Amino acid sequence: MGHDLPMFTAVDIVKVLEQLGFQVRELGSTSHRRYIHPDGRRTTIPFHSGQNIGRGLLRKIIRDLELSPKEFKELL
Repeated sequence: MGHDLPMFTAVDIVKVLEQLGFQVRELGSTSHRRYIHPDGRRTTIPFHSGQNIGRGLLRKIIRDLELSPKEFKELL
C-alpha cells in the first residue's frame, strides 16, 4: 500500500465511517473517538486539531473497516 494513499485528517476519515454506517462512541474527554458498526467492526480515530493521520495508522483503520485502500479512496 506504501505511499499510494494521500494524507487525511480525522474529519476526512469520519466521512467515510458515516457513509459505511459506523456510529461514534465517545471515550470520555480524550482526543480519541471509537466508532462501532452494527456488524461488530470497530476502530478508533485520533482527533488532533486538523493534523493528518499517519499512513501506518491509516492502513490500520482501513483494515479495521475491512476495505481495500482503493475502496477507501473511492468513498471520499
